[in-house]
Amino acid sequence: MEFNANNHVVKLSLQGMELEEKGKPEEAGRLFLQAWNDATNDFEKFIAAHYVARHQRSIPDKLKWLETDLKLALKINNESVKAALSSLYTSIATCYEDLNDRDNAKKNYELANSFTDNPSDNGPFYHGTKADLKIGDFLTAGYNSNYKSALTMNHIYFTALVNGAGLAAALAKGDGSERVYIVEPTGSFENDPNVTNKKFPGNPTRSYRTEAPLKIIGEATDWMRQTPDELKKWREKLANNKGEIIN
Repeated sequence: MEFNANNHVVKLSLQGMELEEKGKPEEAGRLFLQAWNDATNDFEKFIAAHYVARHQRSIPDKLKWLETDLKLALKINNESVKAALSSLYTSIATCYEDLNDRDNAKKNYELANSFTDNPSDNGPFYHGTKADLKIGDFLTAGYNSNYKSALTMNHIYFTALVNGAGLAAALAKGDGSERVYIVEPTGSFENDPNVTNKKFPGNPTRSYRTEAPLKIIGEATDWMRQTPDELKKWREKLANNKGEIIN
C-alpha cells in the first residue's frame, strides 16, 4: 500500500500528533486508539499500533503493542515498512531491558542491528526539480538546499514515489517548469534520515539519498499536481519548520 496523506488513519494520526504537541496526551491517545479501531488493512494497523504503543502506561502493555506492530511489519513486507524494523526491534529490546529480561533484550538488539543495511528497494526511482536536463545527464550533490539556502547538501535525494517527486519539483527553487526525471543510482544509497522513523514509522515516502550521482534515464509526465492552495500550505509548513536537516 502506498502512503497517502489523505488516508483516514493517517489523518487521525496527524491529528493525534498535533494534540501531543499541544500537551494533550490523553486526547491524543484516544485518537490513536480510534485509528487502530478504524484501520481496515495491515498497513493502516501498522501505522496506528506505532502510536498506540507509545501511549501505554505500563512496560508490559507497551511491549504488547510493539510486538503487535512488529508482527504487522513482518507480514506486510514492503520497503517503506522494512525501514521501521531496526527501530521496532530496538524499542522492544528496551522494554525487555526495563523488565530485566536480558536474554530477550540482547536478542532484539541483535535483530535491530541486522536491519541497518542499505535498502533493497528496486525502484523505479524519481527526482523532482525545475532544472531542464536530458537523458544521460547526472544529478550530483553539492548544491544548496531547496529548504535551507545556506546549507550545501552532501547528498542527492530521490524517491520511489512519483507523486512525491512531483511535489519536490513543485517546491524546488527556480522559474523553470516542474520536471520529474526517472533516475538510476550509480552507487549505494540509504533511507533519508530526515523522514525515516520521524513522524511516521519506517520510510513511508520511500525517500532515499546517496553521495553518488544519479543518472537520468527518462522523464515521467503523469503525476498528481498540487493545487495553488495546497502548495501554499506546503510552503508555509516548510517555512515554519525549525528542525535541522540531517546532512
